[in-house]
Amino acid sequence: MAKRLIPSLNRILVEKIVPPSKTSAGILLPEKTTKLNSGKVIAVGPGTRDRDGKLIPVSLKEGDTVLLPEYGGTEVKLEDKEYHLYRDDDILGTLHHE
Repeated sequence: MAKRLIPSLNRILVEKIVPPSKTSAGILLPEKTTKLNSGKVIAVGPGTRDRDGKLIPVSLKEGDTVLLPEYGGTEVKLEDKEYHLYRDDDILGTLHHE
């Protein structure tokens, strides 16, 4: 049975994107050129409530590619896969391909 984690409040479950360390032709890439701390949003919580009790939804959606902070987040392992939980406001930005 597959496990599915639904984050609570304004938390986001992210799978970090690990860039390849070498090209398809076998050329090793320098570590600096391959390092961009990014991830794919796997699941989002419903959001948090303001003082009046109104729901403030999470600003991201499943499938978004996001820029992650260098430090922070909570590591979570589900079925031998590693994920990280972040708060909505910890995410630095969304990456879009042109």
